[in-house]
Amino acid sequence: MNETRRDRDAEGRARNARPRDGLGRPLPYGAPGVERQPEGVVRTPAETLAEAQRLLDAGMPFHAHEVFEDAWKSGPDDERELWRGLAQLAVGLTHSARGNTAGGARLLRRGAGALTPFAEAGPYGIEVAALSDWARELAARVESGPTVDAAAEAPRLRG
Repeated sequence: MNETRRDRDAEGRARNARPRDGLGRPLPYGAPGVERQPEGVVRTPAETLAEAQRLLDAGMPFHAHEVFEDAWKSGPDDERELWRGLAQLAVGLTHSARGNTAGGARLLRRGAGALTPFAEAGPYGIEVAALSDWARELAARVESGPTVDAAAEAPRLRG
């Protein structure tokens, strides 16, 4: 009998328990990896931005994306696109650092577009226009250049 078991979390949901590197890529079982971000954490916007910035600065945009995803899922409806746009920027940086230039550029541009309606308001001190410019400039570079270093390319979320 060929029995295949799936990794499960404490609630019984399928969850890959393989360790991951700083860019979220799965590593072999038993390899040292980067601790995962807990899911479903409700943070204030200031806490979200501080934690995401810490992760971006550490070269872990995949993990920053998960922090933004929690905000987009738990925040007010009128802010969903803001947090989703920020998550897309983090995933775009992740793909760019992994060498997926086409996917990285596409997500960076998509995230910049999602942030456009928030540019004038600059909610929570987020430098929306500067982030959008950063994303579009990085998208153009990754399409025609080498893989980028996630920590070296980390954007500043607030001024």
